[in-house]
Amino acid sequence: MALHFAAEEYAARLARLTARMQEEKLDALLLFAQESMYWLTGYDTFGYCFFQTLVVKKDGSMVLLTRSADLRQARHTSNIERIEIWVDRVNADPAMDLKNLLSELDLLGCRIGVEYDTHGMTGRTARLLDHQLANFGEMIDASLLVSRLRLIKSPAEIAYVEKAASLADDALEAALPLIRPGGSEADILAAMQGAIFAGGGDYPANEFIIGSGADALLCRYKSGRRTLDANDQLTLEWAGVSAHYHAAMMRTVVIGEPSNRHRELYSACRETIQAIEMVLRPGNTFGTVFDVHARIMDERGLARHRLNACGYSLGAPFSPSWMEHQMFHVGNPQEIESDMSLFVHMIIMDSDTGTAMTLGQTYLTTPDTPRALSRYGLDFISA
Repeated sequence: MALHFAAEEYAARLARLTARMQEEKLDALLLFAQESMYWLTGYDTFGYCFFQTLVVKKDGSMVLLTRSADLRQARHTSNIERIEIWVDRVNADPAMDLKNLLSELDLLGCRIGVEYDTHGMTGRTARLLDHQLANFGEMIDASLLVSRLRLIKSPAEIAYVEKAASLADDALEAALPLIRPGGSEADILAAMQGAIFAGGGDYPANEFIIGSGADALLCRYKSGRRTLDANDQLTLEWAGVSAHYHAAMMRTVVIGEPSNRHRELYSACRETIQAIEMVLRPGNTFGTVFDVHARIMDERGLARHRLNACGYSLGAPFSPSWMEHQMFHVGNPQEIESDMSLFVHMIIMDSDTGTAMTLGQTYLTTPDTPRALSRYGLDFISA
């Protein structure tokens, strides 16, 4: 089996999950999030674009219901012993196959948790599931149950996070010589992703963000490449990835002479991220982090140009996004604990002047001061 962790690690995760299920009085849990299945069993696939679920009973027994294309994938990459196949056919309703499986597992009339808030649960899948199980038992939205367990990283997970951070640094190192007047976004992107692959890393869970000129103000990937001007700006957001564990970074690089606005916005980014480092520790909440971000940005008159979130938890998510549920936004009561891997980003997009500035890196929380995982500092980068 192509497992990234020892059997004892997976056993400890299953024990944590079943203990939480006991607290929530759940007889079973239907996992639809691929990252949940990967965390619990090692199962590694993009087959979640179709109907599949991992049934976990409170006694720790598990059954995977999936398609034939993923049978060998599950056998090779996971510790799942029982795998059931639903058959592709006209008017197939795999939720009926799931209902029959749950009956066989003696779960009729039981309290069953469901991961609804995941890209592995399409609207159609949810409708099929709810229709088949409406009178089967008590169905509970348990979307965040495993997600919250994944927040705290084990020593073995931290090793992969640290490797991912090193790969993210390698990507920036590969990009910097190419960021110059006449430089190609295509060459920069190829060098960054190539450095991660060459270092033994993986595809990221979403595309790297690259944009120059007016496109430097975008926070999402878009198709199309551009050549850098003598005076330009380039926004990059990328992640190193190792065994699906992500460590993200973000920078806006100025080509040519930085404007006063560039320097002003960079000063705000750096001041804010350094202030956040003072509260990114146990005893505070994710909401506290956002409050620091909003206060400093707003005091500088940047309320219209900042975002309504300033980072999130990272782990081993799957496409289409490397973001996890827990974000730094107003009022989030999630407590910060040791051994969380958290991406903090400052994003200022001034559409009035066409000026972009970003600054972001991944931290590992400790009992006290958070540890930045990048070997690069927070200095202004120009070319």
